[in-house]
Amino acid sequence: MHKTLCVSLLVGCLLGNLAAATDHTAHLSLTPCRVDGPARIQAVAAECGTLVVPENYSLRNGRQIGLHVARIRAVNQHPASDPLVVIAGGPGMASTSFYPGVASAFGRIRRDRDILLLDQRGTGKSNPLDCEFDDQDLIDPDSVDIAAVTRKCRDDLATHADLAQYTTSVAVRDLEVLRRALGYPKFNLYGVSYGTRVAQHYARRYPETTRALILDGVVDPSLILGPNMALDAEAALQRIFARCVADPPCKAAFGDPTNDYHALWAALANKRVKVTLADPTNGAGRQLEFGQPHLSAVLRLASYDPTQAALLPLALKLANRVGDFVPLAAQFLLISRSLDSTFAYGMHNSVACSEDAADIDLEALPHAALAATYLGFRQVEQLVAMCREWPRGVVDSDLHAPLKSTAAALLLSGGDDPVTPPVYAARAKHAFPDSLHLILPGFGHGQLTAPCVDRIMAEFLTAGSARALDVSCVNKLTPAPFFLSPAGPAP
Repeated sequence: MHKTLCVSLLVGCLLGNLAAATDHTAHLSLTPCRVDGPARIQAVAAECGTLVVPENYSLRNGRQIGLHVARIRAVNQHPASDPLVVIAGGPGMASTSFYPGVASAFGRIRRDRDILLLDQRGTGKSNPLDCEFDDQDLIDPDSVDIAAVTRKCRDDLATHADLAQYTTSVAVRDLEVLRRALGYPKFNLYGVSYGTRVAQHYARRYPETTRALILDGVVDPSLILGPNMALDAEAALQRIFARCVADPPCKAAFGDPTNDYHALWAALANKRVKVTLADPTNGAGRQLEFGQPHLSAVLRLASYDPTQAALLPLALKLANRVGDFVPLAAQFLLISRSLDSTFAYGMHNSVACSEDAADIDLEALPHAALAATYLGFRQVEQLVAMCREWPRGVVDSDLHAPLKSTAAALLLSGGDDPVTPPVYAARAKHAFPDSLHLILPGFGHGQLTAPCVDRIMAEFLTAGSARALDVSCVNKLTPAPFFLSPAGPAP
């Protein structure tokens, strides 16, 4: 699961362009290893090593940090010379944590190409910037002093990290050091969500060594993340409900789910409901006081995945009309645990506070429109407040400038994506004369595991061009059918 662009803990400090040339050289030895997912259920055989780089490239004798690298060798004994680099989202997720759960989607590509994973600095095993948060801090920030929590995280991490050095502009230099260390002439890059920002900025800094990009859930370089997130999330939720209304069995079972959503939201405005349930991950008995923050979290992250979105009309009806909050509470527990185990929130803050929050003018935002969403105006207000406590990092002056690239690009969007709607990819596409933008109607955030997308990606990389791709299989894709009862969809 890749719940990317997490906004619960979401500056542009214009320090001038970092040098496009990377003069740092590194030696990298790789030995056999296993790459495990967060739950240690999926594992992939690989070869791993540590790439030692300067934490601050401008200091000749400064601190060095180790970056965790994994390479999954191509099946072909004579592979293509240009590997695929897989870049996770977040910001704050490690590529080696992301990859095992989606490895099958890269199976066709791996037949002829090495797959490279680099835990971006501050994530995974690359000097991780992990903060100790209680789950409640993440989901219900009104219940804590968010500034105090942020200061403690900042001060704890500052003992072993310069938090200004964990941004996109520095991370792309690490990728170039990796390319040189392993001797590859060019990179292909797959980025998901925030990872699309990294991939595009690498293409900007190193155009001669960028062959092709697969951008999944696209962040247009000009986009400042934060101001529109509540509006985009609300719009995606309404599209999900509209699909239910347009589906006769779903409409017959639930009518318009918007009515249950609004009624439930109003009912939870000044109260919380005590819920007793079995923990969905281990079966242990749990008690939970379920309120608006918990409902907001479920609506937000269930919208990412069409399978989870298919449960929403039923779960909302049971809670609103029957008083059964167990399905919503179970989804909440799954979501909060996945966030806590997946993201390095310190790295997340270093990116978001350096590259986005400083450019947000709270007074200029549409307060009334934001307040009418389930994320609300407080979401962006808390982001800005949190970032006042976080140091601004190294940001290239052209990070948000329009991009022009000769690399081929395949852009993937979900029609119901709550965080990177298709319009963002449509804007980003202008950077690439050789490009194709695919929109999967009814799908959410990240199209990597959708049927037939693996074939399209492999054929795109083989051709090195998007101009003659056969993408007709996408026309047959449909999102998961809505659950009409706890037993599942209609037969």
